[in-house]
Amino acid sequence: MDLTLRVLGTVRSVLTDPATAPRFETENAPPAELVLDPAYRAAAESLEVGQEILVFTWFHLANRSCQQVHPRRDKTRPLTGVFSTRSPDRPNPIGLHKVRIAAIDDAKITVEALEAVDGTPVIDIKPLADRHGTT
Repeated sequence: MDLTLRVLGTVRSVLTDPATAPRFETENAPPAELVLDPAYRAAAESLEVGQEILVFTWFHLANRSCQQVHPRRDKTRPLTGVFSTRSPDRPNPIGLHKVRIAAIDDAKITVEALEAVDGTPVIDIKPLADRHGTT
């Protein structure tokens, strides 16, 4: 079984510190760029401005040994298993981000709001619905 992930690109963002980054794109996350490796540019060929996509990232700065967290880093909340949270700290730190495409320029996709920090690897992009309106 091959479980090799390929880094398709990198997030470019003004966010640099995971501790101060928004937890969700709806919490005033700034615009960001998904800079694709030129080898994968053809895979993004049919994406369109205004389209909603799911961006999968690899939280490269996450604590992979973490199994429990205080939700939203709030110490007044009880420890909770990471599989019940959206914490980036987890055994396989895969991020899932629902975003809208604001612009496309060759191998650079600008999205309206993304809470991932600068340098975060992009591991997949999927449409919220395919071009035929199905999921």
